[in-house]
Amino acid sequence: MRLLHFDYSRGLISTDFGRKSIPPYAILSHRWGDGEVLFEDLGSDTFKKKDGYRKIEFCAEQVAQDQLQYFWIDTCCIDKWNLRERSKAINSMFRWYRNAAKCYVFLSDVSVSTATEIPQRSTWEVSFRASEWFTRGWTLQELIAPVSVEFFSSEGRRIGDKISLEPLIREITGVPLKALRGHSLDEFTISERMEWARNRETTEEEDNIYCLLGILDVSMRTSYGEGKENALRRLQMEVEAAGGAPTIIPFSRNDHFVGRESQLAELEAKLLGDKQTTTLAIVGPGGVGKSQLALELAYKIRQKNKNYSVFWVDASDMDSLYQSYTSIAQKLDIPGWDDEKVDIMQLVKFHLSRKDARQCLLIFDNTEDITLESSGFSTARAANLIDYLPQSELCSIIFTTTNSDTAKSLASQNIVKLGEMAPDMAQRTLENYLNTPVLRSEQQEAKLLLQDLLYLPLAIVQAAAYINTRNVTLQMYRSQLVRRKKEALERDSALSKDKLQEYGIKSLIAITLLVSMDQIHRSDTLAADYLFLAACVDRKDIPLDFLEASSLREREDAIKVLSSYALIVRRPAESALDLHQLVHRALREWLRKQELLDQWTRNAITRLLRVFPDHDHGNRSKWRRLLPHAKYALSHSLVEQEIGNRSTLAWKYAITLYSDGRYNESEELFVQAMEMSQRVLGEEHPSTLTSMANLASTYRSQGRWKEAEELFMQVIETRKRVLGEEHLDTLTSMTNLASTYRNQGRWKEAEELEVQVIETRKRVLGEEHPDTLTSMNNLAFTFKLQGRKDDAILLMRQCSQLQKQILGPQHPYVISSVAILDQWQPENVDITV
Repeated sequence: MRLLHFDYSRGLISTDFGRKSIPPYAILSHRWGDGEVLFEDLGSDTFKKKDGYRKIEFCAEQVAQDQLQYFWIDTCCIDKWNLRERSKAINSMFRWYRNAAKCYVFLSDVSVSTATEIPQRSTWEVSFRASEWFTRGWTLQELIAPVSVEFFSSEGRRIGDKISLEPLIREITGVPLKALRGHSLDEFTISERMEWARNRETTEEEDNIYCLLGILDVSMRTSYGEGKENALRRLQMEVEAAGGAPTIIPFSRNDHFVGRESQLAELEAKLLGDKQTTTLAIVGPGGVGKSQLALELAYKIRQKNKNYSVFWVDASDMDSLYQSYTSIAQKLDIPGWDDEKVDIMQLVKFHLSRKDARQCLLIFDNTEDITLESSGFSTARAANLIDYLPQSELCSIIFTTTNSDTAKSLASQNIVKLGEMAPDMAQRTLENYLNTPVLRSEQQEAKLLLQDLLYLPLAIVQAAAYINTRNVTLQMYRSQLVRRKKEALERDSALSKDKLQEYGIKSLIAITLLVSMDQIHRSDTLAADYLFLAACVDRKDIPLDFLEASSLREREDAIKVLSSYALIVRRPAESALDLHQLVHRALREWLRKQELLDQWTRNAITRLLRVFPDHDHGNRSKWRRLLPHAKYALSHSLVEQEIGNRSTLAWKYAITLYSDGRYNESEELFVQAMEMSQRVLGEEHPSTLTSMANLASTYRSQGRWKEAEELFMQVIETRKRVLGEEHLDTLTSMTNLASTYRNQGRWKEAEELEVQVIETRKRVLGEEHPDTLTSMNNLAFTFKLQGRKDDAILLMRQCSQLQKQILGPQHPYVISSVAILDQWQPENVDITV
């Protein structure tokens, strides 16, 4: 849990207590507005200019009056970019409110007169009754969970608390007095508790259900986009299974699922029959419904055996696998699951392999390769999937894949092949997805349309989405489809007859995409722009911050357009969206044929630069999620784009890889940047020297001392000649070279350089400048490594005292210096400065 407090100099400090004991704290309940201070804003003082800073100041003032130190605000105490942290926070929210010493409710739409010392009820009761705080879904748990709840006006004036206002709150909310007074919620039935939220509203319809998780004491993975009714069904399943086997099925059951009866029966027989098969694979081309078949199987298994755990795992890459395993560990509450240093995937593997483990089914979806690559979000690296598979007769595994070789490697001969749908099955699928029934007079048209769609489920879903959104007939849609297909074939007239059918299969999604894009382009150019941008980055977890608009409403409207055509899958909980791999591929191919791919790749790089943070470790959650998109855009851009935005993004990408300890990957990029800069800008250009210095630092971190030393020396000599001996960049290079010497045990050479840097920085910057103090700190460490303990303590003490005067006693640098001194200083020895 991350808590806030102000130090004596009014600096806002965020402290992550992790596995440490959590001190008493206050918590804020409020409605989100424009200009909220977010977690990522805390790295600079600019957040003080945002409207939401007033709430932080209000909280701090109340905390001081209540003789507390720490407080929690959801807007800036949760790192929304860290999916693991966000998931944990959503499931822990009720407990956090319940354990708070105080809960302050800030009512932004309730105003009181400042004319009297104590606000008169007549001045605030009407607006209090009408406050939207009482109408929101998430504030229900914030009212019920805490023992102490105090209400404040928009001016920060106290109106009353949950006890003094109890009759009024009971009248407004309909929540029973026992619940308001903190009685165990087990005294109320599930239906009674759900009734309390019946008339409450949420921004996302699914949140009407998710906001009940803490009140119902259940844990459920969120799946935004599934709709309120589907979320409710999953919640009911979790409530029913509260005493049964833990399960994670992140998607609702597909009400439109039809057919595949023979494959479904085959899978059930192999999993639950007398001769059980523990490892199976579903293989078939993209878009034929492999995941939907696995999803239907998951729900059937749960229906037949409540003691059978089912866990859904995204195996498309190492980062997704890591996230899925983390969710399983949390769901099972495996000891140590929340320890950042634990190998979470091995932890889950060994737990599920235990002889006393429950019978379970793992569904590894989108398993395209045994070797999974990491794009940088998790601490994991590329690895073999087999290394993380549980080994137990009680644990069955199903893989979905388009790759036959992967299927054979993982499941041997236990493979269920999925091809195109049968015509009658495709007809039922189309009818299930359409909002209006297919009339008898349209039956022939429906058959012809399905033939044109090659009975491919993904194409059928997109066609139905278009027909529903545009409210057109089957004939009208089919005429557009046929026209587009004819144009595509005419453009590729060189195709031989025997390749026409193969071409049709490969290009079908591109054709259905173009039909939808024609309309999107005419009705919403911003939505079309979002599609083109999404085509130029990685197809998964595309952050909404990447999609610019003049207002949040305009962006939301454009995303809703794309959702209505079934071209994207939304992830509001992560503020992100996904594209199906076939849609992503088709978009890129269309842009290439229109000679627009380079232009939109440049646009994507420009947008990425605007959201990509610096390499400070506090931003690691954000840049880890953006790394896959930066990597994708950079790998598909032209060489002539090296100088400019592309080179800047490449540098940011490289330096964050370096900060994450991925030295081999960062080295490759730094070499490219250095060579390009030398070629275009010249050997002595500042950018060239920066690239060389970065590469030298990478060598040093890899223990390649000789290469690091030679490159640092070259940079120092050039910077002295070009910038001067006292330039800050020159001094930084000297500091880096000193560090290289120190790491090799070359104490004398390190000391000489560090003394030189300290003297120059004192002369240029002053004795109290943070850079000067850092140099003193470095020299103290060199003394300590030489065995000169007294000299080290004297210098560190001097440095610590100056830091305390300048930064304040609570600053992290000061706390670190004091801790080091406590370790170094011998007992009962007084060394005065």
